Amino acid sequence: MPVNATMSASTLIDNELYLKKLEQDCLRDLAANNTAAPPEPYCRGVWDGWSCWPDTPAGETVYQSCPTFVTGFDPMLVGHKQCMPDGTWFLHPESNQPWSNYTTCVNLVDLEWQQHLNRLYETGYSISLVALLLSLGILTYFRSLRCARITLHMNLFASFAMNNALWLIWYGSVVNTELLFNNSIMCRILHVILHYFLLTNYAWMLCEGFYLHTILVSAFTSDRRLVKWLMALGWSVPAVIIVIYTSLRSNSLDPADSKQCYIHEGNYMVVLMYPVCVSMAFNLLFLCNIVRVVVLKLRSGPSIGQSQPPRAILQAFKATFLLVPLLGLHYLVVPLRPEKGASWEKFYSVISAITASFQGLCVSVLFCFCNGEVIQQFKRKWEGTAFARKRANSCTATTVSFVRSTAGPLAGEEKV
Repeated sequence: MPVNATMSASTLIDNELYLKKLEQDCLRDLAANNTAAPPEPYCRGVWDGWSCWPDTPAGETVYQSCPTFVTGFDPMLVGHKQCMPDGTWFLHPESNQPWSNYTTCVNLVDLEWQQHLNRLYETGYSISLVALLLSLGILTYFRSLRCARITLHMNLFASFAMNNALWLIWYGSVVNTELLFNNSIMCRILHVILHYFLLTNYAWMLCEGFYLHTILVSAFTSDRRLVKWLMALGWSVPAVIIVIYTSLRSNSLDPADSKQCYIHEGNYMVVLMYPVCVSMAFNLLFLCNIVRVVVLKLRSGPSIGQSQPPRAILQAFKATFLLVPLLGLHYLVVPLRPEKGASWEKFYSVISAITASFQGLCVSVLFCFCNGEVIQQFKRKWEGTAFARKRANSCTATTVSFVRSTAGPLAGEEKV
């Protein structure tokens, strides 16, 4: 373990082979340049655990580009190592050990920006989680709303709620702590579970689209059997995909696939992206065909014996039609991701944060808060409460009047 770094290399990268190769390359280069050593006194070249420092004349400071594999370090910046006048490397005053200064490798402006961006994510996920839990509470409370379509909505809400809660746990316990650098098995498990529920979000959106398509296109369909199959699709298919993704990533020989709690995309993120894109494509096909069927039914009218689409189904279709491109936007902009340092990189990051973290709020608004059936239930509940309150007040007034009339006049009251 290097003693000259602010954090040990073993806590920053979970691949000893990669560091070992860097060390071997460094020692080979130092041995090859041994014949061109500067005059005495000078500091001998050394591998410090992160970088390779060459032979350096006494009293001079040597500079190296910051390591690319350390999260939070800007490779465009440089660290330095100071050779003292007596030909020894600078010793850290606390550890009294040779020390390389990597404190200049952190881009403080970029660090502050990333912190603001993380807060935007946390705010969006928090608002979405509250909205989703409220939606689940509303649909659970009004039992008269229970039907196959509402069951699908509740599964969709549950999927988004779990995903948002796990993102909040991720930002609270992983991003800004040493857990990320330790690359523990727990944080990797958290990454896997989080992305499982991310897949279930899109799987349940596909279930919503397929259900609407089936109900409108096929007149003779058992809702109960259809929901049973969709339950299997919504929860089990993402599990199969995440198992494949986890197996490929955990057995990869590329250090980028195994380090730092899988925070980097690595080589196998496409295993997750392709199913999402396929799901969005199928949903678009379903919705296009639904539009065709609805237009034909509305034009034909009831005169030829065809039933009109139920209003609740049409409302669900409108919500799904708005939500599918909204949910797909987050993945559609991935290929447009700008290079590091590009002029519109921050704008892209903000748009990406908003589209990702506020998806749950959009789901709640479109499928619950703006749902005509839910609004009608609230109206009935309010009218019932108002009627009961009015009736209670009327009964109270009648009782008081009756008591007063039978009890006789109070003292001081005029007798008639």
